[in-house]
Amino acid sequence: MTAGQQAAAGLVERYAQAYASAVPLAPDDDGFFGPASVTWRVSADLSAPVAGLRALMMQALHPLAMAGVDQHSGWRLDPAGRLAATSGYTTTVAYGDRASAMRAARRVRAIHEHVRGVDTVTGRPYAAGDPALLLWVHAALVDSALAACALFGTPLTGADADRYVSEMAVEAELLGTPREIIPDTAAALRRYLAEVRPELRCTPAAAESVRYLLQLPGLDEGIAELWRDVADAAIAALPRWAREEYGYAAAPGLDPLTPQRRTQIRQALGVLDAVLLGEPGVLEARQRLQLRARAAGGAARRA
Repeated sequence: MTAGQQAAAGLVERYAQAYASAVPLAPDDDGFFGPASVTWRVSADLSAPVAGLRALMMQALHPLAMAGVDQHSGWRLDPAGRLAATSGYTTTVAYGDRASAMRAARRVRAIHEHVRGVDTVTGRPYAAGDPALLLWVHAALVDSALAACALFGTPLTGADADRYVSEMAVEAELLGTPREIIPDTAAALRRYLAEVRPELRCTPAAAESVRYLLQLPGLDEGIAELWRDVADAAIAALPRWAREEYGYAAAPGLDPLTPQRRTQIRQALGVLDAVLLGEPGVLEARQRLQLRARAAGGAARRA
């Protein structure tokens, strides 16, 4: 087994560990969102793994963003580590208190300071701290959550979709994106995605990284089967132009997504969630969040 296969083999364990450690034991406050937020609801949706993988696929289509990942990260040697680190960060920002979220964001910003170079495809310079690139990564993440919920989780109403986009602007600000350029409604997010579309393409690095993520080596048989369902779901949740960029425009059962395949994927996501709950610390983390939600609900009723 190669080093990359060994790293991928620990995907579930490391993902679970990152999640459990990111949910605070005794938060000083309810953070930037709180139990009544749409962000909490979306973060807990069964479709979250699909949203995370789709977001990576979307983000990779920006040549400069992909160049930064390709030239400065060790995703080939430790794909599970990258996925776990991303999960841990987003969980901390969603559920942690404000101080914890800001500390996590400062660590990411410090890493971004060293991520700069020249994209070999376009010949353009890039810097991870560039507000334009930060905005693209953020928008791809938020759009992916909305798309995954709509297809495989609990769809949001129009009003809640707007609330989610607006709430998540905080996440972008924490990493240094100026507030004035961040979309604050679902319609504004769609307009932004349409505006940036001409810059996007599937570079060789994007194709390689996504192919690797969709077919992670080294997973045991049961998890590999579930991961195939997550991968299919991420492909189905992409906009058609993005599927075409990656060469998945005619994927059987996914374009269009058949009701039978959609049901199969939803069932697989339920099984995957049960597997994660069986990992050390995850059930306790979920219980902590439930207790916070109940306490907040009780306080609201008494007010």
